[in-house]
Amino acid sequence: MMLRPATDRDIPAILAFWNPLIRETTITFSSEEKTAEGLARMIAGRLAAGRAFLVAEEAGAVLGLASYDQFRPGDGYAHCMEHTVILSPAAHGRGIGRALMAALEDHARVRGAHGMIAAVSAENEAGLAFHRAIGYREVGQVPQAGRKFGRWLDLVLLQKIL
Repeated sequence: MMLRPATDRDIPAILAFWNPLIRETTITFSSEEKTAEGLARMIAGRLAAGRAFLVAEEAGAVLGLASYDQFRPGDGYAHCMEHTVILSPAAHGRGIGRALMAALEDHARVRGAHGMIAAVSAENEAGLAFHRAIGYREVGQVPQAGRKFGRWLDLVLLQKIL
């Protein structure tokens, strides 16, 4: 397995595993599927800002992504980042998420980030367990922060000091 910066050629593979999560789960509160154009802008914007947008690749197949950006706008938050990590079903349980997060945290740390935030759906038990296993601790909950599939959804905030 190889970790590398995402490129436009990765977009179809990323959409293939990200959009089903948007359509079918509460892992993300968004119901708007990602588009190739929007994802290309996200990747380019993060890289231009000095952030990372990494993919894990094995035998030519993209198995997951990890990216980060500033937690909230404004200079007071310049050292606090929020990440996204998403794996294809083929990557689960293989240590790929851990490898992506280690590389992402190293990237952020070298560029002056002090803390990394994970905003995880309270219904995403696997996501919560994953973050706890790699050193994140729960710092808050936002009850009924989102709505999807006709239900209110709680958000759990976890943090790791880098």
